Amino acid sequence: MPVETPAGETFRFDVLTIFPELLDSSLKEGIIRRAQEAGQIAIACHNLRNYALDKHAMTDDRPFGGGEGMVMKPEPLAAAVQAVQAMAPQPGRVILLSPQGRPYTQAVAEELAGQARLLLVCGRYEGVDERFTAQYVDEEISIGDYILTGGELAAMILIDSITRLRPGVLGCADSASCDTFSRGGLKYPQYTRPRLFEGVPAPEVLFSGDHAAVAEWRLVAAVERTFAKRPDLVAGMSFSPNELKILQRQGLLARLRESGWKSQLPENQ
Repeated sequence: MPVETPAGETFRFDVLTIFPELLDSSLKEGIIRRAQEAGQIAIACHNLRNYALDKHAMTDDRPFGGGEGMVMKPEPLAAAVQAVQAMAPQPGRVILLSPQGRPYTQAVAEELAGQARLLLVCGRYEGVDERFTAQYVDEEISIGDYILTGGELAAMILIDSITRLRPGVLGCADSASCDTFSRGGLKYPQYTRPRLFEGVPAPEVLFSGDHAAVAEWRLVAAVERTFAKRPDLVAGMSFSPNELKILQRQGLLARLRESGWKSQLPENQ
């Protein structure tokens, strides 16, 4: 859900990378572009090669002890973080995008959206010198258990998911609070025109004009969809007291409990 921040505060992202052009297109389109134009976020990409110490602008070298690939050198990374931190009055939280980091989830996005500034360090090759990580990185974050050629795409994922949580960024104020994962599970199915598509109608309740009935249908559909597609999420779902009454009436509470969900109602209900 959107985070509470002081009115008019601009969230700043600083991206440290050896390939800043990889982010150009994504940062100039859609909601990200509009959020920048509105002053809701500010994004700056910094080329790590500008902070290299030699005339060849080397940012990587062979690993000590031998082995495959190359390792990003600590000096350019440290110099870049120091210089970029000084570019704004408020220091930013330094995040290294790494497959060894904390798994990135919607809850983590909401947590980071409460910051005012992030420095996103894009790793490459076999990784970065551990001395830089130990001395300059506040946290490592992973977007999944797979390996990318670099951290740029991961940085873009953080920028996108955090930006949409900022107040006023999305056109509909309720969009973020109704998203998949907002209650811990999946969102209900969506339908639009035409009313009949290849012989399959949209659910009739959506045309009833009965907002309470629509809300109940969506709640039940969201729970059933989570059971069907992501049963691993069921145990962590949360519901309001009124939603619990609906689920009880619909006979879904017993199924939730059987799936490991911790009941918010007395066991005899």
